[in-house]
Amino acid sequence: MKTTHLPSFTLGLLLLGSVTASAQTNPPKANDTTTPLHLLQPDYPVPYGKTKPEDVKQVLDRVYNYLDKATPAELVDKKTNAAVSTRGKFNPDAIIKPGDFRLTSYEWGVTYSGMLLAGEVTGDKKYTDYTFTRLKFLSDLAPYYRAYQTANPQSPTPMRGFMNPHALDDGGALTASMIKAQSAGLSAPNLRPLIDSFVNYIMTKEFRLSDGTLARNRPQPNTLWLDDMYMGLPALAQMGKLTGERRYYDEVVKQFTQFSQRMFDKQKGLYMHGWVQDMAVHPEFHWARANGWALLTKVEILDVLPEDHPGRAAILAQLRAHADGLAMRQSGTGFWHQLLDRNDSYLETSATAIYAYAIAHAINKGWLDAKAYGPMVLLAWNAVSTKVNANGQVEGTCVGTGMGFDPAFYYYRPVNVYAAHGYGPVILAGAETIRLLKNHPFEINDSSVQMTK
Repeated sequence: MKTTHLPSFTLGLLLLGSVTASAQTNPPKANDTTTPLHLLQPDYPVPYGKTKPEDVKQVLDRVYNYLDKATPAELVDKKTNAAVSTRGKFNPDAIIKPGDFRLTSYEWGVTYSGMLLAGEVTGDKKYTDYTFTRLKFLSDLAPYYRAYQTANPQSPTPMRGFMNPHALDDGGALTASMIKAQSAGLSAPNLRPLIDSFVNYIMTKEFRLSDGTLARNRPQPNTLWLDDMYMGLPALAQMGKLTGERRYYDEVVKQFTQFSQRMFDKQKGLYMHGWVQDMAVHPEFHWARANGWALLTKVEILDVLPEDHPGRAAILAQLRAHADGLAMRQSGTGFWHQLLDRNDSYLETSATAIYAYAIAHAINKGWLDAKAYGPMVLLAWNAVSTKVNANGQVEGTCVGTGMGFDPAFYYYRPVNVYAAHGYGPVILAGAETIRLLKNHPFEINDSSVQMTK
């Protein structure tokens, strides 16, 4: 048999190719001498160091597109579904055309405020129009229903809660958004009477403790709910700005002080959810969304409270103390837990979005340091953005929640994409994050997010 001998040059090339292939399939082991280990990419659970204004806007657009379709502003006959005109004969069967959410809920008051902010920050008029269209629609319903609602105060008309309120939830957040919309240019003659009526309810009719603190008689007599800071105080603060009357500012500071003295834990930098007057020991559950309402209240007050008001310094100090308490409890995923100091409770979207908005807003206003708090805001927004699905729905939001006296109550509250509490906070957070990115750019320095100014 004939033997073929390869030239030495050809044989060398083949051997080199074999060595190269071996090196490619068996690369050198990554160790301290072969690889800069500090530059290895971690397996982050949410995007890290990739926050861009255009990407934030895309998330906001998805939410907007969903909500615009899911919340029709139209009056229909509940039996026939035919359109009803408010200029025609009164129809007791008229209802707001059902959508996924209620246009008159306190959660939607937050959404209206969020849309106004998104319009202001992005310059995209569709967000502003969303709020203008729906608030004008609601204000035009009031004259249509007024006589019937007066004669039948318990009749479940679409405007019953707002026109015949029994709790701050019935219209406090909605009233604040109405004042903001009017200040932003909404022309709606029927809006101011609604504003005046609900502000009067807060000031003179809502149940209070003997010292005047806004309170409820559920689930126990003489109970303070942290939620009520937001349900009442921003509307009064906005009324102070609208009218120039200092009495509204004074009432806001009084209420804030009396809530905080009872409910803010200075050691933890967190609020308890509820406080009961006749109990010596109070249920110390630091529910995330209630802490969000309290944080949101502080920035809403500081936005309009005059610089020379004697109560301003204390509110600003508590904003900073609260931000510190929250910063220590943000999870590595960017989210906060349902119970802030219990890391085995689930990660919750709406509270995380509120914190992202309020802390970003405080940075943009100069109340908090950008370099200290900016990275946690970007991490929080990146986390929230992963919970906005392809349809524009917000996932991971705790449903409406009363006040509990045991941990299981909070641990096992359901989450749902139709929990309206998530949408306004997400829009607020996205809009303020865009502003933060414009005011305070960041860079990746030694693998970490660092604000550059």
